[in-house]
Amino acid sequence: MLGSILALISAMMFALNTTALRRGVLTAPVHQAIAITVPLGLPLFFIILLMFDCFDLLKDLSMKSIFFFSIAGIIHLVIGRYCNYKSTQLLGATQSGPITQLALLISLFFALTLLNEELNLYLFIGIGLVFGGPTIIFFARKNNSKTKSGVVMDYKRGYLWGLFCALAFGSSPFFIKLGLDDGGLKENIVGGFIAYLSASLLVLILIIVSGSKFRNIYDFNNKGVKWFILTGFLGFLSHLFRYMALGAAPITIVEPIQRSTIIFRVIFGWLLNRQHEIINKTVLFGIMLSVAGVYLIIYQI
Repeated sequence: MLGSILALISAMMFALNTTALRRGVLTAPVHQAIAITVPLGLPLFFIILLMFDCFDLLKDLSMKSIFFFSIAGIIHLVIGRYCNYKSTQLLGATQSGPITQLALLISLFFALTLLNEELNLYLFIGIGLVFGGPTIIFFARKNNSKTKSGVVMDYKRGYLWGLFCALAFGSSPFFIKLGLDDGGLKENIVGGFIAYLSASLLVLILIIVSGSKFRNIYDFNNKGVKWFILTGFLGFLSHLFRYMALGAAPITIVEPIQRSTIIFRVIFGWLLNRQHEIINKTVLFGIMLSVAGVYLIIYQI
Protein backbone atom coordinates (compact mmCIF):
# COMPACT_ATOMS: atom_id res chain seq x y z
CA MET A 1 0.00 0.00 0.00
CA LEU A 2 2.79 2.43 0.95
CA GLY A 3 4.68 1.75 -2.27
CA SER A 4 1.56 2.40 -4.36
CA ILE A 5 0.90 5.73 -2.64
CA LEU A 6 4.53 6.82 -3.05
CA ALA A 7 4.48 5.84 -6.73
CA LEU A 8 1.28 7.81 -7.32
CA ILE A 9 2.75 10.90 -5.64
CA SER A 10 5.88 10.49 -7.75
CA ALA A 11 3.81 10.31 -10.96
CA MET A 12 1.95 13.48 -9.98
CA MET A 13 5.20 15.30 -9.17
CA PHE A 14 6.72 14.27 -12.51
CA ALA A 15 3.70 15.67 -14.35
CA LEU A 16 3.60 18.89 -12.33
CA ASN A 17 7.35 19.23 -12.83
CA THR A 18 6.96 19.09 -16.64
CA THR A 19 4.02 21.49 -16.53
CA ALA A 20 6.03 24.07 -14.57
CA LEU A 21 9.00 23.57 -16.89
CA ARG A 22 6.79 24.38 -19.89
CA ARG A 23 6.22 27.87 -18.51
CA GLY A 24 9.93 28.37 -17.92
CA VAL A 25 11.18 27.35 -21.37
CA LEU A 26 8.79 29.80 -23.02
CA THR A 27 11.16 32.62 -22.02
CA ALA A 28 14.45 30.96 -21.00
CA PRO A 29 16.83 28.43 -22.64
CA VAL A 30 16.90 24.73 -21.78
CA HIS A 31 20.57 24.74 -20.72
CA GLN A 32 19.68 27.25 -18.02
CA ALA A 33 16.97 24.90 -16.80
CA ILE A 34 19.52 22.07 -16.50
CA ALA A 35 22.03 24.33 -14.72
CA ILE A 36 19.39 25.21 -12.12
CA THR A 37 17.28 22.07 -11.68
CA VAL A 38 20.04 19.45 -11.42
CA PRO A 39 22.24 21.07 -8.72
CA LEU A 40 19.13 22.13 -6.78
CA GLY A 41 18.28 18.51 -6.05
CA LEU A 42 21.66 17.79 -4.41
CA PRO A 43 21.26 19.79 -1.16
CA LEU A 44 17.64 18.66 -0.94
CA PHE A 45 18.69 15.00 -1.10
CA PHE A 46 21.40 15.75 1.48
CA ILE A 47 18.69 16.96 3.87
CA ILE A 48 16.79 13.71 3.30
CA LEU A 49 19.96 11.77 4.14
CA LEU A 50 20.06 13.61 7.46
CA MET A 51 16.36 13.02 8.13
CA PHE A 52 16.56 9.26 7.48
CA ASP A 53 20.04 8.84 9.04
CA CYS A 54 21.54 7.25 5.92
CA PHE A 55 25.18 8.29 6.34
CA ASP A 56 26.34 4.88 7.54
CA LEU A 57 24.93 3.34 4.37
CA LEU A 58 26.57 6.07 2.32
CA LYS A 59 29.98 5.31 3.83
CA ASP A 60 29.56 1.56 3.31
CA LEU A 61 28.41 1.87 -0.29
CA SER A 62 30.44 -0.31 -2.66
CA MET A 63 32.32 1.11 -5.63
CA LYS A 64 30.08 -0.96 -7.88
CA SER A 65 26.94 0.70 -6.52
CA ILE A 66 28.51 4.17 -6.68
CA PHE A 67 29.48 3.57 -10.31
CA PHE A 68 26.04 2.40 -11.43
CA PHE A 69 24.19 5.07 -9.46
CA SER A 70 26.46 7.68 -11.03
CA ILE A 71 25.86 6.36 -14.54
CA ALA A 72 22.12 6.32 -13.90
CA GLY A 73 22.25 9.90 -12.62
CA ILE A 74 24.15 11.19 -15.64
CA ILE A 75 21.94 9.35 -18.13
CA HIS A 76 18.64 10.30 -16.52
CA LEU A 77 19.24 13.68 -14.87
CA VAL A 78 21.53 15.27 -17.45
CA ILE A 79 21.08 13.59 -20.83
CA GLY A 80 17.48 12.43 -20.43
CA ARG A 81 16.34 15.57 -18.65
CA TYR A 82 17.90 17.85 -21.28
CA CYS A 83 16.20 15.91 -24.08
CA ASN A 84 12.91 15.91 -22.18
CA TYR A 85 13.15 19.67 -21.62
CA LYS A 86 13.85 20.28 -25.31
CA SER A 87 10.92 18.11 -26.36
CA THR A 88 8.67 19.93 -23.88
CA GLN A 89 9.90 23.29 -25.16
CA LEU A 90 9.13 22.35 -28.77
CA LEU A 91 5.88 20.39 -28.26
CA GLY A 92 4.48 21.35 -24.89
CA ALA A 93 4.12 19.14 -21.83
CA THR A 94 0.96 17.43 -23.13
CA GLN A 95 2.10 16.46 -26.63
CA SER A 96 5.63 15.46 -25.60
CA GLY A 97 4.16 12.85 -23.21
CA PRO A 98 3.32 10.09 -25.71
CA ILE A 99 6.73 10.21 -27.40
CA THR A 100 8.63 10.02 -24.10
CA GLN A 101 6.42 7.04 -23.18
CA LEU A 102 8.52 5.09 -25.69
CA ALA A 103 11.03 4.78 -22.84
CA LEU A 104 9.07 1.70 -21.78
CA LEU A 105 9.89 0.07 -25.13
CA ILE A 106 13.59 0.67 -24.47
CA SER A 107 13.23 -1.06 -21.12
CA LEU A 108 11.30 -3.85 -22.84
CA PHE A 109 14.09 -4.21 -25.40
CA PHE A 110 16.59 -4.84 -22.61
CA ALA A 111 14.21 -7.33 -21.03
CA LEU A 112 13.82 -9.23 -24.31
CA THR A 113 17.51 -9.25 -25.19
CA LEU A 114 19.20 -9.54 -21.79
CA LEU A 115 16.55 -11.42 -19.81
CA ASN A 116 15.49 -13.66 -22.70
CA GLU A 117 11.80 -12.80 -22.37
CA GLU A 118 9.54 -13.73 -25.29
CA LEU A 119 7.50 -11.41 -27.49
CA ASN A 120 3.86 -12.54 -27.53
CA LEU A 121 0.75 -11.23 -29.27
CA TYR A 122 -0.31 -8.95 -26.40
CA LEU A 123 3.12 -7.37 -26.20
CA PHE A 124 3.08 -6.85 -29.96
CA ILE A 125 -0.34 -5.12 -29.78
CA GLY A 126 0.82 -3.03 -26.83
CA ILE A 127 3.91 -1.87 -28.71
CA GLY A 128 1.72 -0.95 -31.68
CA LEU A 129 -0.56 1.14 -29.47
CA VAL A 130 2.37 2.91 -27.83
CA PHE A 131 3.70 3.85 -31.27
CA GLY A 132 0.19 4.68 -32.47
CA GLY A 133 -0.32 7.49 -29.94
CA PRO A 134 2.50 9.80 -31.03
CA THR A 135 1.99 8.78 -34.68
CA ILE A 136 -1.62 10.05 -34.68
CA ILE A 137 -0.57 13.30 -33.03
CA PHE A 138 2.30 13.74 -35.49
CA PHE A 139 0.17 13.27 -38.62
CA ALA A 140 -2.44 15.68 -37.27
CA ARG A 141 0.22 18.33 -36.67
CA LYS A 142 -1.07 20.70 -39.37
CA ASN A 143 -4.24 21.26 -37.37
CA ASN A 144 -2.31 21.50 -34.10
CA SER A 145 0.53 23.80 -35.10
CA LYS A 146 -0.10 26.78 -32.82
CA THR A 147 -1.37 27.33 -29.27
CA LYS A 148 -3.88 30.01 -28.28
CA SER A 149 -0.99 32.11 -26.96
CA GLY A 150 0.74 31.95 -30.36
CA VAL A 151 3.46 29.39 -29.55
CA VAL A 152 4.33 27.40 -32.70
CA MET A 153 4.90 23.65 -32.34
CA ASP A 154 8.02 22.11 -33.90
CA TYR A 155 7.03 18.46 -34.32
CA LYS A 156 10.06 17.10 -36.16
CA ARG A 157 12.64 18.44 -33.72
CA GLY A 158 10.35 17.85 -30.75
CA TYR A 159 9.85 14.20 -31.63
CA LEU A 160 13.57 13.73 -32.25
CA TRP A 161 14.43 15.08 -28.80
CA GLY A 162 11.60 12.98 -27.38
CA LEU A 163 13.14 9.84 -28.87
CA PHE A 164 16.52 10.69 -27.33
CA CYS A 165 14.73 11.26 -24.03
CA ALA A 166 13.05 7.85 -24.30
CA LEU A 167 16.42 6.20 -24.89
CA ALA A 168 17.86 7.80 -21.75
CA PHE A 169 14.83 7.32 -19.51
CA GLY A 170 14.36 3.77 -20.74
CA SER A 171 17.93 2.66 -20.05
CA SER A 172 18.59 4.40 -16.71
CA PRO A 173 16.41 2.03 -14.60
CA PHE A 174 18.72 -0.87 -15.44
CA PHE A 175 21.69 0.99 -13.99
CA ILE A 176 19.63 1.89 -10.92
CA LYS A 177 18.72 -1.77 -10.49
CA LEU A 178 22.38 -2.78 -10.76
CA GLY A 179 23.31 -0.18 -8.16
CA LEU A 180 20.49 -1.02 -5.74
CA ASP A 181 21.32 -4.72 -5.57
CA ASP A 182 17.97 -5.47 -3.84
CA GLY A 183 18.42 -2.68 -1.30
CA GLY A 184 15.64 -1.26 0.84
CA LEU A 185 14.18 2.20 1.39
CA LYS A 186 17.32 3.82 2.84
CA GLU A 187 19.58 2.28 0.19
CA ASN A 188 17.37 3.77 -2.50
CA ILE A 189 17.59 7.23 -0.92
CA VAL A 190 21.38 6.95 -0.89
CA GLY A 191 21.25 5.93 -4.55
CA GLY A 192 19.25 9.04 -5.38
CA PHE A 193 21.81 11.22 -3.62
CA ILE A 194 24.71 9.64 -5.55
CA ALA A 195 22.80 10.07 -8.81
CA TYR A 196 22.25 13.78 -8.14
CA LEU A 197 25.85 14.24 -6.98
CA SER A 198 27.33 12.77 -10.16
CA ALA A 199 24.89 14.68 -12.36
CA SER A 200 25.64 17.97 -10.55
CA LEU A 201 29.39 17.48 -10.92
CA LEU A 202 28.98 16.86 -14.64
CA VAL A 203 26.85 20.00 -15.04
CA LEU A 204 29.50 22.03 -13.18
CA ILE A 205 32.25 20.63 -15.43
CA LEU A 206 30.25 21.41 -18.56
CA ILE A 207 29.69 24.98 -17.41
CA ILE A 208 33.40 25.50 -16.73
CA VAL A 209 34.54 23.83 -19.97
CA SER A 210 32.05 25.75 -22.09
CA GLY A 211 33.53 29.01 -20.85
CA SER A 212 30.11 30.36 -19.94
CA LYS A 213 30.00 32.82 -17.09
CA PHE A 214 28.06 31.80 -14.03
CA ARG A 215 26.34 35.17 -13.84
CA ASN A 216 24.90 34.60 -17.33
CA ILE A 217 23.73 31.07 -16.70
CA TYR A 218 22.28 31.95 -13.32
CA ASP A 219 20.67 35.17 -14.49
CA PHE A 220 17.69 35.41 -12.15
CA ASN A 221 16.27 38.44 -13.96
CA ASN A 222 14.61 36.15 -16.50
CA LYS A 223 11.06 35.37 -15.38
CA GLY A 224 11.48 31.78 -16.55
CA VAL A 225 14.00 31.15 -13.76
CA LYS A 226 11.35 31.07 -11.03
CA TRP A 227 9.67 28.25 -12.93
CA PHE A 228 13.00 26.40 -13.17
CA ILE A 229 13.45 26.66 -9.41
CA LEU A 230 9.97 25.21 -8.93
CA THR A 231 10.77 22.56 -11.55
CA GLY A 232 13.97 21.59 -9.73
CA PHE A 233 12.13 21.21 -6.43
CA LEU A 234 9.34 19.15 -8.01
CA GLY A 235 11.89 17.04 -9.87
CA PHE A 236 13.65 16.30 -6.59
CA LEU A 237 10.35 15.26 -4.98
CA SER A 238 9.42 13.04 -7.92
CA HIS A 239 12.76 11.20 -7.82
CA LEU A 240 12.69 10.94 -4.03
CA PHE A 241 9.24 9.35 -4.01
CA ARG A 242 10.21 7.12 -6.94
CA TYR A 243 13.27 5.76 -5.16
CA MET A 244 11.27 5.32 -1.95
CA ALA A 245 8.47 3.55 -3.85
CA LEU A 246 10.96 1.11 -5.37
CA GLY A 247 12.24 0.39 -1.88
CA ALA A 248 8.73 -0.31 -0.55
CA ALA A 249 7.12 -2.16 -3.47
CA PRO A 250 8.15 -4.31 -6.46
CA ILE A 251 8.66 -2.81 -9.90
CA THR A 252 5.50 -4.56 -11.13
CA ILE A 253 3.50 -2.34 -8.76
CA VAL A 254 5.48 0.88 -9.09
CA GLU A 255 5.88 0.92 -12.88
CA PRO A 256 2.19 0.88 -13.88
CA ILE A 257 1.38 3.66 -11.42
CA GLN A 258 4.36 5.72 -12.59
CA ARG A 259 3.07 5.60 -16.16
CA SER A 260 -0.06 7.47 -15.09
CA THR A 261 2.09 10.62 -15.18
CA ILE A 262 1.00 11.20 -18.80
CA ILE A 263 -2.62 11.55 -17.60
CA PHE A 264 -1.60 14.04 -14.91
CA ARG A 265 0.26 16.01 -17.60
CA VAL A 266 -3.04 16.64 -19.35
CA ILE A 267 -4.80 17.60 -16.11
CA PHE A 268 -2.09 19.99 -14.91
CA GLY A 269 -1.54 21.31 -18.43
CA TRP A 270 -5.21 22.21 -18.73
CA LEU A 271 -5.28 23.81 -15.26
CA LEU A 272 -2.05 25.83 -15.52
CA ASN A 273 -1.00 26.12 -19.17
CA ARG A 274 -4.11 25.81 -21.31
CA GLN A 275 -3.07 28.90 -23.32
CA HIS A 276 0.37 27.38 -24.04
CA GLU A 277 -0.71 23.77 -24.70
CA ILE A 278 -2.66 22.00 -27.43
CA ILE A 279 -5.31 19.81 -25.81
CA ASN A 280 -7.98 18.61 -28.23
CA LYS A 281 -9.73 15.38 -29.22
CA THR A 282 -6.88 14.23 -31.49
CA VAL A 283 -4.23 14.75 -28.81
CA LEU A 284 -6.39 13.10 -26.15
CA PHE A 285 -7.06 10.12 -28.42
CA GLY A 286 -3.34 9.72 -29.10
CA ILE A 287 -2.61 9.88 -25.37
CA MET A 288 -5.31 7.28 -24.65
CA LEU A 289 -3.78 4.90 -27.22
CA SER A 290 -0.34 5.39 -25.68
CA VAL A 291 -1.63 4.77 -22.16
CA ALA A 292 -3.55 1.65 -23.26
CA GLY A 293 -0.45 0.27 -24.97
CA VAL A 294 1.74 0.96 -21.96
CA TYR A 295 -0.58 -0.83 -19.56
CA LEU A 296 -0.99 -3.77 -21.94
CA ILE A 297 2.79 -4.14 -22.09
CA ILE A 298 3.21 -3.81 -18.33
CA TYR A 299 0.49 -6.41 -17.77
CA GLN A 300 2.51 -8.92 -19.81
CA ILE A 301 5.95 -8.18 -18.28
